[in-house]
Amino acid sequence: MATLRLDPDRLLPPDAAVRPIARRLYEAVRDRPIISPHGHVDPAMLRDDAPFTDPAALFIQPDHYVTRILHAHGVPLDRLGVGEGPLPERRAREVWRTFCAHWPAFRGTPVQYWLASELHDSFGVTERPGTGDPDALYDHIAQRLAEDAYRPRALLRRFGIRFLATTDDPADDLAAHAALAADPRVDARIVPTFRPDRYLEPARPGWPDAVRRLGAAAGTDTGHYAGYVAALEERRRYFAAHGAVSADHGHADAAAEPMTPAEAARVYAAALAGEATAAEATALRRHMVLEMARMSCDDGLVMTVHPGVYRNHHPATHRAFGPDTGHDIPVAAEFTRALRPLLERYGTHPGLHLVLFTVDPAVYAREIAPLAGFYPSVYAGAPWWFLDNPAAIRAFQAAVTEIAGFGRLSGFIDDTRAFCSIPARHDMARRLDAGFLAGLVAEHRLDEDEALDTIEGLVSDQPAKVFKL
Repeated sequence: MATLRLDPDRLLPPDAAVRPIARRLYEAVRDRPIISPHGHVDPAMLRDDAPFTDPAALFIQPDHYVTRILHAHGVPLDRLGVGEGPLPERRAREVWRTFCAHWPAFRGTPVQYWLASELHDSFGVTERPGTGDPDALYDHIAQRLAEDAYRPRALLRRFGIRFLATTDDPADDLAAHAALAADPRVDARIVPTFRPDRYLEPARPGWPDAVRRLGAAAGTDTGHYAGYVAALEERRRYFAAHGAVSADHGHADAAAEPMTPAEAARVYAAALAGEATAAEATALRRHMVLEMARMSCDDGLVMTVHPGVYRNHHPATHRAFGPDTGHDIPVAAEFTRALRPLLERYGTHPGLHLVLFTVDPAVYAREIAPLAGFYPSVYAGAPWWFLDNPAAIRAFQAAVTEIAGFGRLSGFIDDTRAFCSIPARHDMARRLDAGFLAGLVAEHRLDEDEALDTIEGLVSDQPAKVFKL
């Protein structure tokens, strides 16, 4: 049996002249409250506060970071309980044994860092998975999960999460959020995020039915274009009234191009009838992204944009297990030309905050940092998804701050469905920020008091400013 040991200096610079500075900076922010303005935790979990059922349901089933790596190593997703919901204990133990047996598959990935932090810091695990009895490890965690201290709300408090944004369908009644907001026992601020992608994509199967549901939720007739726009505006107001601070957009590209009202109405009617061409459907979606920016200027919701992902790359997996199961793959992204019509109209509007995320690291220095370095509305979104790893974060820090400065960064976002990974992810970001800033101090580019002020801002002030908290 090998010991699961977390070095207190993990991820800090190895240089003996730099590491003590990084330690001091990290210690200053290590225990600061977590602000999580972009993620995918189910709010019903926190509303209901039911105990987590088993280790597999907590660490494996909901986390496509974990399951995609195991799938790449030959483990079918059905052996991991993906898409199954609660598992009987026998099946849950089988999933856990499979996970432990494949622990070496995570070496060198941030997933291992997060999982090790979760197991060690949150559950007191001192045994490296796969080196001892997996059933004994399962029992150790299951015993913790049976305690009140490991229920969702207790963990929310222990993790120090003070702000948590979920991701929600515009037609959702937000009942879970309303219940959480009304419950005085919930200390954290838990808010929805308006995610309208499915309603802006006329080419998607089922789009006419989707916009009808949107209209029903808004009390608006979406049988015509003006009613469709009004329904989106009404649902945004509804989300804002329930605490939402942002609207999230993840299309194939970042393009935002205007159509005349008459042309938009014509294409919308054709799309409802199933007669719009692929080019027309794309044009309407790009026009509606521009409309979303206009609405953000009006209602104040922060606009986050993350294009450049080929969704559901493996059709058979999508058919069997649905979306968000590990086979979305990055593609090249372009922002400068794509966003010019939007920024020409709204780039200096005082009501717009536009946060640009990417999974294409080539655009950080070439496009995102220069855009954030000119337009007061634009912020460089932290590395996320395929780029939320130490190497990519370090490259981002150098590429973006050299051009735009620290004040144009979003602050860290965890973008996770795996609840227990939130503190581990934020801890990783704080260590990497401390290391980067310590290097600037060692190079005499910053005084240490400036570095301290900067890291405190990145953890607390910057996300609060960018997301209008």
